[in-house]
Amino acid sequence: MCGIAGEFRFDGVPPDAGTMARMLARLARRGPDAEGQHADGPVRLGHRRLAIIDLSPRSAQPMVDAATGTALVFNGTIYNYPELRAELMGRGHVFHSDGDTEVILRAFLEWGEACVERLHGMFAFAIWNREKLFLARDRLGIKPLYYSEIRGCFRFASTPQALTAAGDVDTGIDAVALHHLFTLHAVVPAPRTIFNGVRKLAPGTTLTVNARGELGHWKYWSLKAQRPAQPKSEAEWTEAIHASLRQAVKKRIEIADVKVGVLLSGGLDSSLLVALLAEQNVPDLMTFSVGFEDQPEERGNEFEYSDPVAAMYGTRHHKYLIPNSEVLRRLPEAVDQMSEPMFAQDAVAFYLLAEQVARTVKVVQSGQGADEVFGGYFWYPRMAAETQGTPLERFRRHYFDRDHAEFLELAAPAYHGPDYTAETIAAHLAEPFADDFIDQVLRMDTTMLITDDPVKRVDNMTMAWGLEARVPFLDHQLVELAASMPPELKLASEGKHVLKTIARGLIPDAVIDRKKGYFPMPALKFVRGEFLRFMQDILNSQACRERGLYQRAYVDKLLDAPERHHTRIQGSKLWHLALLEYWLQRHG
Repeated sequence: MCGIAGEFRFDGVPPDAGTMARMLARLARRGPDAEGQHADGPVRLGHRRLAIIDLSPRSAQPMVDAATGTALVFNGTIYNYPELRAELMGRGHVFHSDGDTEVILRAFLEWGEACVERLHGMFAFAIWNREKLFLARDRLGIKPLYYSEIRGCFRFASTPQALTAAGDVDTGIDAVALHHLFTLHAVVPAPRTIFNGVRKLAPGTTLTVNARGELGHWKYWSLKAQRPAQPKSEAEWTEAIHASLRQAVKKRIEIADVKVGVLLSGGLDSSLLVALLAEQNVPDLMTFSVGFEDQPEERGNEFEYSDPVAAMYGTRHHKYLIPNSEVLRRLPEAVDQMSEPMFAQDAVAFYLLAEQVARTVKVVQSGQGADEVFGGYFWYPRMAAETQGTPLERFRRHYFDRDHAEFLELAAPAYHGPDYTAETIAAHLAEPFADDFIDQVLRMDTTMLITDDPVKRVDNMTMAWGLEARVPFLDHQLVELAASMPPELKLASEGKHVLKTIARGLIPDAVIDRKKGYFPMPALKFVRGEFLRFMQDILNSQACRERGLYQRAYVDKLLDAPERHHTRIQGSKLWHLALLEYWLQRHG
């Protein structure tokens, strides 16, 4: 797990070491253990290392094959690297290290760009073979990869901030991205970002850049959501999912040369991970929970559910109760670590939790993805119950934060246009190889929406402390199996029926049967007191007014009644506006 960066010039000017140093400085927290650069003609590669596998200098990056000059920078973890290493050795490759980095390099030398289809894990990497630059991102987009095209060169990095540190990036607001941001609770699907001059590689996609600066994309993986030719009974599906999940958890505990813990929220997903890890006889299993102050409308912690799970399996449990005053004081730090604006109230929670966890372990498993893969959110049954309208209409009634008319009321006229988000969502829902509407929705959630919401949030906030987060529920083999399962086995039992069946007897019934919870951060949902004053100061600031992004009448309407304006999935609309403006101020 690391930070990567690179520059490929087409104008005859050699890449500058100082420019790369500025990029790497912005990635230092992602890789606190080491730094390296490699220059070869028109290309310079940079790397910040978080040592997880093969802790020796032999796995330092950039890694270069001496015989061919082929060079690699890589962020992530390849869980099947021991098997690939053995296969490549059988084909005559000689290894000089014991980690997964060299496996990618030699896999590329053996199979070329098709090597990505053999990799099982989370990854973003770039390979320079003295002819072209080859970039790849894992199937579910767990690891980030951004790029920019400017003034005769191509640059890439793990964060937009590393790109802007290099200079010359157009940081004007992308009008289409702005529409997505305020409609899909901060999700901006690839390739766009909020900045005109920064793009991101889509999940399951590779990108080649040649010496003329021409870009070529290849989508090497897509998800089918269709029933298998041979039907399965509910018991057969349950056993198959259980076996696949067990294997996903096992891979993510075995492939590490450091200790691995679990982020235990008190919900079904993370609690089930603890149970499955205990099945693996993991010694000294460590769990971590965080809680916040209550509000009258909502509890601020879920310790009543996480504590019994920790006790049941005798984990070395750590829990942290953080006062609201600390949340507000540390909020600027968390916003600084957001590669893109994030509206979810738990971003700050993950940042503060990761700080504590990183003092004890360097790797954690987390339950992100289970709700999207197995139908755990309350809006899925509501969508399924709809009988009228197109797939887009059935989806937007229960999911969009704002309809297009409200966006036009929110945004300044310079950012007005057609209903960009409706067009994007309709196109994704209409993609082939999905048997019914809920299959379409869950596939889109898993392959697009989740990437730029919980997955990105967890990556950013853990990597801010040099902590690697692994997400077994997004193992691509598990995801493929779950996508072929009938939706009713997901939506039954008020969501995640198959996971609840698996969990019965493994974790307390109270955790399984509880109402679906969310990472509680009530002060950012029910806005009042010092949090309201904080948002008022942001939205009434001279910087906000001069930016002219929002129409003042809309801002004033929300400020006049901050607790009345919530989205369909219960987010604070006022917080959305304040967060984006504050993020823009913090990120220049």
